Amino acid sequence: MRNKEKLGTLNIDTTLYTTRLSRKYENRISYKAGNPKEIVSFIPGTVLDILVKPGQKVSAGEKLMILDAMKMQNLLKCTIDGKIKTIPVKKGDKVSKGTVLIILE
Repeated sequence: MRNKEKLGTLNIDTTLYTTRLSRKYENRISYKAGNPKEIVSFIPGTVLDILVKPGQKVSAGEKLMILDAMKMQNLLKCTIDGKIKTIPVKKGDKVSKGTVLIILE
């Protein structure tokens, strides 16, 4: 056993465990839930088509945009009911993973 090992508490499914915690674990970035009013790209690609306009009311499951990624066309759908506030990208834009594509009100 190492000298003066640093022990910590780990919570897994509401059960607490006392164990050694690695430096990598201690310095990790905590999970942060995404904003449901922002539609972001989940993969790098090119915006092929935008199927909605600012001010348009949309409902959950409605088609918003087509994103071409790795020779596949991905249809992005709305996750909540709302109204399109802004569309910060335009047709033909190349986007990276995590780029905000549509913002809902």
